[in-house]
Amino acid sequence: MRFLEAFSLLLVAGLTFADPCSDIAGMAFVPPADARACLKSFPFNETLRQNLLANAAGVLDFFTFEEYYLDSPAPFQESTVNIRSELARINSTTYETDYDLSWDLYTFTTQLNDGHTRWFPDCYTSFQSLMPAPIITASVNGTEGVYIAPDVVEFAALIGTDFTSFYDSIGFNISHLAGARVLSIEGQDPYDFVDVIASTISGNYLDHGVRVNSVFTSYRISGTDFSQRIGDLAGPTGVERDTMTMTVNVAGSNTTETITVPLLANFAGAAFTDGPSYWANNCAATDSTNGIDFKGEAFLKTATPRRMMAKGEIVDLGNMNAVGLPDRFHPTLPPVDGSSGVIKSFILPGSETGVMFVGSFSGDFDGFMSDTVAAITSFQNAGVSQLIIDLTNNGGGFICLGFFLFQYLGGATNFPYPGFVSTARGNPLAQKIVASDIALGLDASFSFYTPDNYAFLNGTLMPTHFNYMSPVVNFTVNGVQDPTSQRFHDTCELFFSQPVPDEPPFAPDNGNCASTCAMFSTLMNERLGTKIAIFGGKPGENVEFKGMAGNQVLEWFDLDSEIKTADLEKDPLAPPDLLISGDFRVNWRTAWSWEDENTPIAYRSELPKLRFPYTFDTYNNPQNLWLFASRQVALEVLLFTV
Repeated sequence: MRFLEAFSLLLVAGLTFADPCSDIAGMAFVPPADARACLKSFPFNETLRQNLLANAAGVLDFFTFEEYYLDSPAPFQESTVNIRSELARINSTTYETDYDLSWDLYTFTTQLNDGHTRWFPDCYTSFQSLMPAPIITASVNGTEGVYIAPDVVEFAALIGTDFTSFYDSIGFNISHLAGARVLSIEGQDPYDFVDVIASTISGNYLDHGVRVNSVFTSYRISGTDFSQRIGDLAGPTGVERDTMTMTVNVAGSNTTETITVPLLANFAGAAFTDGPSYWANNCAATDSTNGIDFKGEAFLKTATPRRMMAKGEIVDLGNMNAVGLPDRFHPTLPPVDGSSGVIKSFILPGSETGVMFVGSFSGDFDGFMSDTVAAITSFQNAGVSQLIIDLTNNGGGFICLGFFLFQYLGGATNFPYPGFVSTARGNPLAQKIVASDIALGLDASFSFYTPDNYAFLNGTLMPTHFNYMSPVVNFTVNGVQDPTSQRFHDTCELFFSQPVPDEPPFAPDNGNCASTCAMFSTLMNERLGTKIAIFGGKPGENVEFKGMAGNQVLEWFDLDSEIKTADLEKDPLAPPDLLISGDFRVNWRTAWSWEDENTPIAYRSELPKLRFPYTFDTYNNPQNLWLFASRQVALEVLLFTV
């Protein structure tokens, strides 16, 4: 029904059916210009704009950091913007196509650099542009520089023959670029151009230095397997760029060459045959776009009520096209028990140092906890005395899993409450949701807003009738009163399926890491004084050890379901259902620093104690990186993000 409603609007606006979408139908890889022609074939429609912007305005009412953006504190001032003025600009801009409108909103929210608060239009983010020249930053003979990754041939092969055959057909020699020193990109110093990408394309991380690292290729866990992330230069979402021009010194030569590298757009959306089917399958709202009333009979018949599970994680659309890590970079050490999920654990030679590569806090909730116990038990049985925790490209996940890992390492006696003090933004509709949930007798199996999700600061669980939004607390940010809820604790201990030791298994000694990951690393720093290291970054620029640390994200479906379950879908403050397929996610809770109770951890500058450059031996090679780190410092626990 919503497809017919939205598509009929485009028909009225003059959509033609001799369209460029049919030219690329069924193709996995196409030139970005051809994909762009398809996406721009859908004309602008004012009704769709008003629907989208009304939804955006209503969702952003819940954004807990909105007023901070009016004058973002150092070192995060790059993200300063008046959010409501930007929405007004988009509302008054003349657009030719629906793509131009939606991509403008996507770019604006991306440049908020809060991975929890972004607009993802399914219609226009289903393509990822790929370039067979991912870059790294590395120190060679004591000097840091930008290089094309030496493994480009292996990496390109993992993308597939549809990708490599295109470059073969135009005579482009991918192997010629392997390990080349990059002297300029698009006429700029390579690090300066990386800064541009970090400022305009990368998003997700409040800290600029962490976004710089996301421009480079690096290893990660995708699903439960080792993977290579291509980086934001060589693998941006969308089809805005057709080529990239670089000046390079080819490896083993002092000859300077200028090369223009064509990009290919990889399609990861739903199959289509022409413009109308592209819109129907990728652009029109579906049954899962907008939320539902969890009290409804249809839901209760298909779902067993259970407590809601809070998440804090970014969305990396590059995961849609994830490829494996080339074989030569896989650890050769045997994994210890508990390494079948998102945690990969090893014991380094000499049995003194254990490594936990925590690739995510998502996936199997109970499996994460049992894998933690299995890995730590293996370390203890082997006589391990020091621990490395690798959080490279950990985009977050279940909030309670970050708290579990912290408490397990810190000991329940020392830290009976393993999380942060938290609040929710007290906007008028949020206040109504809490009051309505209480009046309806709802509990935590229906809503994240019900009081029994949380505990008072003394650890006592809130009763279902306690309204923690009445009264709200008038907090002032940048001269603007921004009401918040009363302060509370999470109740993660209720979910722990594994016993937490009273004492820490290892005595604590004195980057790309987001969401739950950033909360975990901040707890390790603020409460345990753990040594934290960063690899990479631009020489001379600081890199925070946490990229972005919002407390909890709600997808649009989740927020809309909160509103509808509270019987508030007809309230004048409620955002309208989307007519198009997409997700406007929002960070609605704040975690407050233990070291400064009036500062959100997201806005507290916390630099790593140690920082190292990559080398050709350590880039994309986790085992070599761990061995290097273990030799640098005397430690009991070392945590690093990249």
